[in-house]
Amino acid sequence: MIGRMRDDLTATIGEIRDAGLYKSERVITSPQQSLISVATGAEVLNFCANNYLGLSDHPEVVAAAKEALDRWGFGLSSVRFICGTQQIHKDLEGALSNFLGTEDTILYSSCFDANGGLFETLLGAEDAIISDELNHASIIDGVRLSKARRYRYKNRDMADLEAQLKDAADARYRLIATDGVFSMDGYVAPLDEICDLAERYDALVMVDDSHAVGFVGPDGAGTPSLFGVKDRVDIVTGTLGKALGGASGGYVSARREIVELLRQRSRPYLFSNSLAPSVTAASLKALELIGTSSALRDKLAANTTLFRTKMTEAGFDILPGDHPISPVMIGDAAQAARLADKLLDLGIYVIGFSYPVVPQGKARIRVQLSAAHSTEDVERAITAFAEARTALG
Repeated sequence: MIGRMRDDLTATIGEIRDAGLYKSERVITSPQQSLISVATGAEVLNFCANNYLGLSDHPEVVAAAKEALDRWGFGLSSVRFICGTQQIHKDLEGALSNFLGTEDTILYSSCFDANGGLFETLLGAEDAIISDELNHASIIDGVRLSKARRYRYKNRDMADLEAQLKDAADARYRLIATDGVFSMDGYVAPLDEICDLAERYDALVMVDDSHAVGFVGPDGAGTPSLFGVKDRVDIVTGTLGKALGGASGGYVSARREIVELLRQRSRPYLFSNSLAPSVTAASLKALELIGTSSALRDKLAANTTLFRTKMTEAGFDILPGDHPISPVMIGDAAQAARLADKLLDLGIYVIGFSYPVVPQGKARIRVQLSAAHSTEDVERAITAFAEARTALG
């Protein structure tokens, strides 16, 4: 059987290559930071990691992880309810709740798992989920696992959301699910308007804030903080693998009763090993650093403004906004891949995004700014984009 299947798989992979959609995995030979080494031996500036605050290699974060290895060990070899809960897990859950302004928090091995274990636990066939059309794949897959009826509204379109809420009027419970920031575009969900509609139609609100927590909002607590609706959002999911240290792990931070039920019935939580002690401790340190100073957030904002302003002045098509995700729109997938390769030759590490990660015909270079970048780093990237454009015509 594998012989025939292998032929089909080879043909499919060939079609992906021919369409210019094949995704190669570049090898880096250094820690994740603003300046990285790649397999060729070259050092290049990294403009595509989710290392928003530069904490992936922060000395205090690394030291906390090392200390945790000595004190708490390498791993738990167990799930949380058997013998996999250490005090640092409870400490991190408490710190996240305090930071986000929620009642309780539950840790997962990733935010993908958090979203995968959320919907089927809370909602049944008599309920409805109304989801933004551009939500992350983890929300889409999590919704599919639930028996709840599924509705989809156009990206950030409040009139369409209201129409879907009306269509689902006979549901026992209605839950609106949205990304806080849409990762391919850098667009921010209008949570104030979403909460207004939720209250009007007696619906719950769930936000995946993976691309916001740590640096968006006046206190860095994400999009609910940005819109002043912390107390009106029922469920926040997020990751520890981006701004909060960049390793792994995720969470659901929500109303107390929601978290309690997830501890009893959420399958990815019940059947996955506990978060590694080193990651847990390092994430605690990351939260501490974020909470004591706004310097990293301020630097990130300055870098973002500089890049977006000068790239626009240089004639590049940048999707509007002020988020560190700054998509440089190309359109053609093969052209985006060639541009990314040329930029690597010029010392700038970026990746071309194409279908199925983004819609057909909307390929782009998704540049991600970091607080770890210096002003000179950002200006070098802008110059490299202009040089690459000239070289490729």
